[in-house]
Amino acid sequence: MPRLLQINTVVNSGSVGRIAEDTGKWVQQNGWESYIAYGRNERESSSRLIRIGSDWEVKLHGVKTRFFDAHGFGSKQATIRFIRQLQRIRPDIIHLHNLHGYYLNIEVLFAYLSQCNIPVVWTLHDCWSFTGHCVHFQDIGCQKWQTQCNNCRLQTNYPASLFLDRSPKNYIAKKNLFTSVPNMTIVPVCYWLEDIVKKSFLKKVKTKVIHNGIDTEVFVPRNTSEVCKKYGLENKFVLIAIANVWNSTKGFQDILQISKYLSYDDRILMIGVNKHQKQKLPPNVIGIERTENIHELAELYSVADVLINPTYQDTFPTINLEAQACGLPVITYATGGCAEAVNDETGIVVKTGDVEEFVNAIAVVKQKGKVAYSSFCRENIWNHYRKENKYDAYFSLYKHVLESTK
Repeated sequence: MPRLLQINTVVNSGSVGRIAEDTGKWVQQNGWESYIAYGRNERESSSRLIRIGSDWEVKLHGVKTRFFDAHGFGSKQATIRFIRQLQRIRPDIIHLHNLHGYYLNIEVLFAYLSQCNIPVVWTLHDCWSFTGHCVHFQDIGCQKWQTQCNNCRLQTNYPASLFLDRSPKNYIAKKNLFTSVPNMTIVPVCYWLEDIVKKSFLKKVKTKVIHNGIDTEVFVPRNTSEVCKKYGLENKFVLIAIANVWNSTKGFQDILQISKYLSYDDRILMIGVNKHQKQKLPPNVIGIERTENIHELAELYSVADVLINPTYQDTFPTINLEAQACGLPVITYATGGCAEAVNDETGIVVKTGDVEEFVNAIAVVKQKGKVAYSSFCRENIWNHYRKENKYDAYFSLYKHVLESTK
């Protein structure tokens, strides 16, 4: 029986954790064994779980990152122990997701991957794999990752270093490590990211784009009477904005600016704020802390009239897909691959940072009404972004790389 082993920061949590979980379910339905190795925040899973390291080792890795800008170069003993488990399991495919997150040593891992003769599939959800420090660089327009990172302007951004800038050394180390695996396929989650990868030191590695997919049985238009009553949204035009963590790069200040131009009967549901941010929101912005309950999330989408996504750095956000599946049009900045799932029938793409144009787009959607977009949104997701199609694409890729290895 073939064995798949995936590696990600978390399991069955957040968009990437759920992708890993659902991929594991899909291969099990096709007769494979599934393992997921993770760094923290264990949740229930249908796969066999392997914890890499401990809470204490995660904290030590965080300290090493903060003081020495050595993210990905801590957790050495934890990764050595994990490699021993890998050698016992001997998976047929190793599928990497996010390797950043204070839990994994990339030198130890890639020393093993470069010589174990196991095919590797690596889904890139961001840009960390080919930079000397950052996970995204769109918001500052940095191009150093194409040649040699140095004097990093994002040093204090995640994964934050408070003192040293080791971006030149990190860049060279990553280049040497990540190009050392003889049988690796990189899966960018959008065409924009594939184009970026082809300009990086990973340009000679095989690529295959597989967009993110979503659960079209969970994300469907739902009854919203209770949600409307709970948040006082009866007879309101509701805008929804969602982020795992709200900060300037996700458009936090843009949301506040947009709220100043809304009509008296407009409300913004802002999902993912922390307690401190929640206290600072204006009266027409309703703050809701992050939820892991996808059914609750689908209800919140359904109560809204439009999703607004003023993000300054992203690849291919699943919120743009989930909203459409619930019948919502999407207004998004033209950041990363955000525009790839939005067309004139399903929403409006706005120049990144143009708040005035964003406000005008909201007025257009409000005038047309949600009903003018809903059927097109649902059809777009059903035809192109159902998770079953995406996981089947991964399964086909697994079989292809196994066959080519033989």
